[in-house]
Amino acid sequence: MAEPRWPGTAELEVVRPGPLTTVQDLGRRGVAHLGVPRAGALDEPALRAVNRLVGNPDGAAALETTLGGVALRALARCVVAVGGAPAPVTVDGRPGAWGAAVTLRPGAVVEVGPATHGVRSYLAVAGGFAVPAVLGSRSADLLSGLGPAPLAAGDRLPVGPAGDAPRADLVPLPAPPGELVLRLRLGPHDDWFAAVPGLARSIYRVAAASNRVALRTEGPPLARARGGELPSAGMVLGAVQVPPDGQPVVFLADHPTTGGYPVVGVVPHADLAAAGQARPGTVVRFLPVRD
Repeated sequence: MAEPRWPGTAELEVVRPGPLTTVQDLGRRGVAHLGVPRAGALDEPALRAVNRLVGNPDGAAALETTLGGVALRALARCVVAVGGAPAPVTVDGRPGAWGAAVTLRPGAVVEVGPATHGVRSYLAVAGGFAVPAVLGSRSADLLSGLGPAPLAAGDRLPVGPAGDAPRADLVPLPAPPGELVLRLRLGPHDDWFAAVPGLARSIYRVAAASNRVALRTEGPPLARARGGELPSAGMVLGAVQVPPDGQPVVFLADHPTTGGYPVVGVVPHADLAAAGQARPGTVVRFLPVRD
């Protein structure tokens, strides 16, 4: 076995890391003024759900997979749960439970297969993944490089002590979206664009270049009503920037903290979990609203 990358008691070893599997919790709050993105799980309700299934606090660190799943070997007895994007789960090659707690004996291999719908599955372990916290969070931030690197084969993951909180039997979640409808609170630069009144009738699709930084779209370019440039300004989670190609870009958890393109509006936090589960090619509709 490889030496542990992190201190602590290694209870799970990475057998197959999948295309992109990272440790995520609820992210780094209150440090944007330092130029540090928030990071954290893209589908927060799914993270909270799998933590409740194993008796963890909602914000305990779990694994976020991307499309292709992950496989882990238990080095000690532990309890895990998988949720988020639906995916086949096996334990030592036999069908295991999705959306429920599963006890692993030492040596058992739990595998999360490719997502059948959506993009990101979450695997929680009782006690949470105890990788070192950076600025109050254990989340991997792919933009700044803070936090643990994406998982690699042979990594041995430390697990914290399991608490005595009751485990939930079932935590209902919405299905990954077949069509993504994002409310858009207009401003501060909606007057820079001519087609905002007709935006609700425009059809976009999730671009293949989407990632944890942003959901990128493909569709009718949003034409400028005025020229000029903007000074760099602070950006918030859910901000919809429009670069020179006119294709709206929705900032997600690893977004930069500043930007210089005009912001046509902001997607409410409640709508962003669905954005994190939308596959490339999914239809996207923006619904402009004013508070």
